[in-house]
Amino acid sequence: MSFASGSALPPPDFEVASAYPEVTWLRQTAAARDWAAIRRYLDGLPREVARSFAVRVLDEVAGIEVWMREILAADPDDVLALTVLGAREVQIGWEIRTSASAKDVSREQFAGLHAHLRQAEQLLIRATALDPSSDAAWAERLTTAMGLQLGQNEARRRYDRLAAHHPHHFNGQSRLLQQLCPKWSGSWEAAHGFARQCLLDAPEGALSGAMVAEVHLEHWLSLSGQERDAYLRQGHVHAELAEAAARSVLSPYFRRDHGWVIAQSCFAAMFSLTGDLARAAACFRALGNLASTYPWDYLGDATEAYVKHRDAALARG
Repeated sequence: MSFASGSALPPPDFEVASAYPEVTWLRQTAAARDWAAIRRYLDGLPREVARSFAVRVLDEVAGIEVWMREILAADPDDVLALTVLGAREVQIGWEIRTSASAKDVSREQFAGLHAHLRQAEQLLIRATALDPSSDAAWAERLTTAMGLQLGQNEARRRYDRLAAHHPHHFNGQSRLLQQLCPKWSGSWEAAHGFARQCLLDAPEGALSGAMVAEVHLEHWLSLSGQERDAYLRQGHVHAELAEAAARSVLSPYFRRDHGWVIAQSCFAAMFSLTGDLARAAACFRALGNLASTYPWDYLGDATEAYVKHRDAALARG
């Protein structure tokens, strides 16, 4: 899709199924409780394709936890059912906690989160014991490690187990990056170092380069007032973002794998914030009107932030 100067641009489309049409089928098949069809679909994916994307679609299906418990009652060793139920428990727990800052979360909300995360942990431990190569189960265990505050070493251990089978797992990298930030008892040195390593280790065109955009966004958000402006003016920030984009979302080898909308959006946001409107415009053009709530909800109302930065980039970049 191309945008002419001065044209009326369509609103951002945050529907996941618009970018990944298989999502509609997964939702419908889950609603119909056709477990055999879901299993055939996942078993038929190439080994290098992450199953965590499909699991995240399934864990948002209301009531799926009841169905998964029925499946596990009949077959306690069903790794996929263990993983989906574990992911659903994580989802329910985080819905109780909400995305508010820790200071604004009540003791009761934290208790609800931890109760569901502990249930998820037991399910996911069993899943990874039965199938150590399950990317979806290890990715969810990164979230439980963070929510249960199991520490940096344990989170790294889990990521290493995931990376042993899936070395450039975008979803897993993004989850560990959160853990490595100071807000989860990490450090900026560790977070930036990990993002840089993800970029360098991945083949050109991989989504992993977006870790560089994510960590700069997180670092910028941790600041306030003039510190934010000063951060965005730093030459090394501009250079690192340009290099990472060239090796990932702006590379001719870039593929629209699961997660590409988030990756492209993170760069679009950071290039917009740093004033690199030419690169921001390239990212927005690649997106068309597709959008992901993250990272735009970090900048206020997601729709308003997307439209503001898109229109500015396409008008001048």
